[in-house]
Amino acid sequence: MNICFIGGGNMATALIGGLLGKGFTAQQISAVEINADNRAKLQQSFGVRTTADLAAGIAGCDTIVLAVKPQQLREVAGQLAPILKGQLLVSIAAGIRAADLARWCNSQSVVRAMPNTPALIQSGMTGLYALPAVGAAQREQAQNILAAVGETLWLNDEAMLDAVTAISGSGPAYVFYFIEALQQAARDMGFNAEDARRLSLATFLGAGKLAAASEDDASVLRARVTSKNGTTERALSSLAANQVAEHIVQAARAAQVRSREMGDELGGETGGKR
Repeated sequence: MNICFIGGGNMATALIGGLLGKGFTAQQISAVEINADNRAKLQQSFGVRTTADLAAGIAGCDTIVLAVKPQQLREVAGQLAPILKGQLLVSIAAGIRAADLARWCNSQSVVRAMPNTPALIQSGMTGLYALPAVGAAQREQAQNILAAVGETLWLNDEAMLDAVTAISGSGPAYVFYFIEALQQAARDMGFNAEDARRLSLATFLGAGKLAAASEDDASVLRARVTSKNGTTERALSSLAANQVAEHIVQAARAAQVRSREMGDELGGETGGKR
């Protein structure tokens, strides 16, 4: 499989690094990037072929990863349409629906992917959806690319990608938000900034590893830490009184709604809301 990345930002960089770490060679990968500095960085870091020319970049490639900003994707798709030769298109642009991309590119070989930022350290989570015309071999191609940076989850309903966006796509920001709050609490209790950071990060990382290693539900693990009339029970009672769980659910719902709105705003015949 020869892969061309269109766009050379953080996620493309993560995917290229992950693929090389999984046994792909630099000769199998190319990147189209209009920024000269970014092209130079990709070349120096990975030894892959880079160019600013779209036609030259996709020549000889059977898979194209669209890693540009959602607002740029329609223009890029229009440039691709007359030069495509049956390549698989894998889009990691948030919000752009597969059917809209297929129409812009005049191709039904489209897989839409929603990765998240832990892909930068090969610990990502990606939701994937393929149009019906995408065969088993092309689905495997998309799987191999995204699995290079973490776990994957295939979806039968594209609408569920809005939920993936809300839970795992935006999810790291929720985690960072909680870490920020825990660090602030630690500083308020007298720790310096460095120790507050260490305490908070080690606790979050350890708890996450424990949950991942256990077959028990998170609610069971929580109960094991919570002694009657103890410190944890007091803290959890405060969280419950302030409806923190309910607010987290509402926040995720808000992200899901916004993901749907972006599909309406950025897709459609005129680029506006349908």
